[in-house]
Amino acid sequence: MSHLVVMVAAAAPGLALDMTVVLLQLALIVVVARFAGMAVSRVGVPPVVGEIAAGVLLGPSLLGMDLSNDLFPMDQRGFLEILAQMGLVLFMFVVGLELDVSLVKGRGKVAGSVSVASILLPFALGIGLAYVFVSTEATEALKPERADFWPFALFMGAAMSITAFPVLARILTDRRMHRTETGGLALACAATDDVIAWTLLAVVLAISGVKGEGHLPGWAIYLAIPFVLLAIFVVRPALTRLTAAYHKAGELTPTILSVVLVGILLFAATTEALGVHFIFGAFLFGAIIPHENAAALRHEILVRLEQISVLLLLPVFFLISGLKVNIQGLGAEHVIPLLAILAVAIVGKYVGAYVGARLQKVPHWQASSIGLLMNTRGLTELIILNVGLTKGLLSEELFTLMVIMALVTTVMTGPLLGFTYPQRRVARDIAEAERAALGAEAVDRILLLSRPGADNEVPLEIAVTMLAGARPAEIVVADLQPQGRLLDLGSGLSGELAEMASAMERQQVLVRRGEELGVPVRVIAHPSADVEQDLAELVQVLAPQGLIAWSDDPSLDAVLAVVDCPSTVVAAGTEPFPAGAPVSVAWSADPHGDAAVLLGARLAVARQVALQLPVEGSRRLGIIRAALEERGLRVTAPAAPDPDSGLSAAVIDVGPFGAESAATIAARSVPDAVPVDFAVAELGATAEVG
Repeated sequence: MSHLVVMVAAAAPGLALDMTVVLLQLALIVVVARFAGMAVSRVGVPPVVGEIAAGVLLGPSLLGMDLSNDLFPMDQRGFLEILAQMGLVLFMFVVGLELDVSLVKGRGKVAGSVSVASILLPFALGIGLAYVFVSTEATEALKPERADFWPFALFMGAAMSITAFPVLARILTDRRMHRTETGGLALACAATDDVIAWTLLAVVLAISGVKGEGHLPGWAIYLAIPFVLLAIFVVRPALTRLTAAYHKAGELTPTILSVVLVGILLFAATTEALGVHFIFGAFLFGAIIPHENAAALRHEILVRLEQISVLLLLPVFFLISGLKVNIQGLGAEHVIPLLAILAVAIVGKYVGAYVGARLQKVPHWQASSIGLLMNTRGLTELIILNVGLTKGLLSEELFTLMVIMALVTTVMTGPLLGFTYPQRRVARDIAEAERAALGAEAVDRILLLSRPGADNEVPLEIAVTMLAGARPAEIVVADLQPQGRLLDLGSGLSGELAEMASAMERQQVLVRRGEELGVPVRVIAHPSADVEQDLAELVQVLAPQGLIAWSDDPSLDAVLAVVDCPSTVVAAGTEPFPAGAPVSVAWSADPHGDAAVLLGARLAVARQVALQLPVEGSRRLGIIRAALEERGLRVTAPAAPDPDSGLSAAVIDVGPFGAESAATIAARSVPDAVPVDFAVAELGATAEVG
């Protein structure tokens, strides 16, 4: 017993020293990774590229072997290796959880054609490149010593076939393409590609005879197929109880999260023991989490697991990978192999996806955009390469070259997309998609530009009066919020979905108010990287019969520059109109004056109050007053409001707000002048309706 006490006492100082070093290493890794991610995001590159590069820079590639070993001693790397592997387990679960097979609905033929072609071609080219490496004396050293040709060649083919679904999804989100037909098609192709590619890699590992670290015999790998079937047809239906438990509790309870964590660990352990790899188990468990009526549950799971995985554990994985990459160890003899790897990866994936899309009659520019997007590899490729290096299917030199390829193919996607799918086309396609979602039933449509935090019921009431009883009709509320920083792997796609849901919730009061007024209200709500451009495109595509905006809207000038319909501008800070308050119109002898009187008359009729018009004016104003009075509308002269009554007139100004105007509303006509006879006839009809 005394010997045991002495041994523990002697080991304690060393253990404390080890933990101190590990904690300091973790702090350094997180700081460098975040700074690198933020730096590259400023130039439009996915932050994950900077974080991967940070891991490489902390290794011998930049610091040299000696300094890198001093910072991360060999005897400390075991702790970091375990953390890195846990990060992979959680991240692969997140990848599976975010994989939505419903993306493929309605796009099955195109998605299948693109995915199969974009895998088969680079897979075949990868095998051919492996043969060249083996058969050429100058590159024979790239082949790993422990692997035979076919295991090595098959793995090279699989590594060339990968598309990183999470990174691609975030590139689409950052460019606002996920709401376009092209973006939806790319997501469907990437989702299908993910399933096929991971299955292909598992098969390659099985054929190669590469077994996990478990203690089961080699034939146990064939149990992977019944295990997958068990997961899909038995475990997945059982997991619907998690959704029921979540809805019953109203939150993600520790018990529910514990079940998820246990499932992740058990699935990862099972596939590792069967001889595939633990990442497949984690991915599979994420993929079978139910999607039906479980959006909130999946979002909360992501919030709990993704942040810690991405912010702490994945940077450790990047470091462990970077320690294995030594760019300084490459020489002139590696330039041609690197160019060959890049050519096979880029051309194989692009041409395969392009041909697959064109076979389904996808337009040239759209097929080209999909080909570029499918070239995104990023973190997923790094995971695959680490599996190959760990299993002896890649040499260290080839591993370094393949990591460079993963970075290059990910970085190039954004800039090249700017040529095939410029932001102007993106904005137009988003607007087209939103118009299609609204449907073509409405004959008259008023577009209301919402303002967060404002009482949008006043503009809604004005919108109803602008319709003047026209049916069928609808009011479209545009609630576009500026998109902040680029999404990185830690933010999750569910973050944007949550923002969209919040915006929709803000507008539900308008939807209900529209139902009360008998006019359907539809909401378009999403973050936008360029609100002015998106609104301008939306106005042109929707072609509304009227527009309503707030005076302090920074996008107002850009929108008014492209509209060709009567517009109403509401002053910031406008209070709801008190019941019984008259409508006072400031008139001028121009089309804006006609528009102001028309809006004022409609509002007065709708509220059953008097319309106040100037007494003195041109002959034209007298004709308008007479026409309205003949139709039964009470027209009076402007009067100072009675302070005891608590009423203040709803003032309709002429044109854009003037510098000294205290008006509440400004009416703006269409660009072309409105004839007097037409204005009188329409005003008369309006009063008659009242």
